Amino acid sequence: MTRFLPDIFRNPTIRVSMLSIFAFGFSGAATSPYQSVIGMRELGLSNNLYSALIFAAAAVNVTVSILLGNLADRLGEYRLLMLTVAVFGIFGYGAVYLFPAQATFIVSALLLLPIYNALNSLLFANVRATTNGMARGDVATVNSGVRAMISLSWVLVPGFVGVLLARSTSMLPAYLFATLACMVCLGLIAAFLPRQSGTDKAATRHLSYLAALAEVISPRVFIRVIGVSLISSTLHVNGAILPLIVTGSAHAAVGDVGIVVGIVALLEVVFIVVWARAQRIMNHVTALAIGTIIYVVYLVLLGFASAPWHVYALTLISGIGAAALISIPITYLQDLIVERPGLGSALISVNIFLSAGLSALLFAIGTGLSGYSGTAIIGAGAGLSGLFLLLFFDGAKRRR
Repeated sequence: MTRFLPDIFRNPTIRVSMLSIFAFGFSGAATSPYQSVIGMRELGLSNNLYSALIFAAAAVNVTVSILLGNLADRLGEYRLLMLTVAVFGIFGYGAVYLFPAQATFIVSALLLLPIYNALNSLLFANVRATTNGMARGDVATVNSGVRAMISLSWVLVPGFVGVLLARSTSMLPAYLFATLACMVCLGLIAAFLPRQSGTDKAATRHLSYLAALAEVISPRVFIRVIGVSLISSTLHVNGAILPLIVTGSAHAAVGDVGIVVGIVALLEVVFIVVWARAQRIMNHVTALAIGTIIYVVYLVLLGFASAPWHVYALTLISGIGAAALISIPITYLQDLIVERPGLGSALISVNIFLSAGLSALLFAIGTGLSGYSGTAIIGAGAGLSGLFLLLFFDGAKRRR
């Protein structure tokens, strides 16, 4: 592994999956920064309706991810399902661009795009099925490399789309770019992803869909997912309060927000690779504990930021910690149901949903009690509580 590109990335399935997940990340990075603007300002959705729509869409995505993950495990084949959900993305983004109306936006955001977003967990499941039998360090390296492609898309795409639409009176073309990205993703999977033999990779013990859901919410699995979600909620808390602190107590300009986010995203790409190497010499829980402590320190310091240079100085700490929190939990969650790559990877979507909900609760409590700086510290406390939960159950033994 002395070369820059490890041999494991020369596997055609892993290589195509990395390119596909970059295209998947492209579609989200092109539209997410402008989704609220399009939905509320251009199409006239109310604040309450938009909030309810986003929450319901997240719930649909979690449900679909679990159902499709279980179905993929039963079939032992992920390619066909990935092709199917990619088509939902093409129609979802394309419909909003071609027929901009409230009804179109609601149907797309509530049904079509949540199904498409299940592609994230299916891609990770496909990769995990490919890496079964590899050394633990190689599995972590592959997952980190695939996750880095999403971060890379967020480094490149939002600014690219922003420049292209700088003089446009509408942000709807962002949905056209996302549609094209979905088409590229579909083409990559259809043309280059190796076909699989379902009988060779199918789960030996079939689960009904209710049994699959029961396994996800079983105490052994769910309590650990809660711990990871508490840790991951710190990322969402930071996303909510960073712009407010930067333009508030730190006395920086609005433009500084984009610069800071871009710097951190770039650092994430670099340090995801570093954390992948670290997991070759330590287990996932130890690496996640170190990363969580780093990010908790960052959030506490962010709460005390009072000048622009404070925020810029914290980007290094933020990038190191965030890289750990967005990459290490992937392998940890998959290992919770290691014999079922689809269902185990669906826990990634469950984590995203729960951590977003927890962060909303923390934001409401923090802003109600002490303002944005206090919210940063409360978010840090939530991250520590999640870490203590994981250490209580997994700290005394190395997960296999």
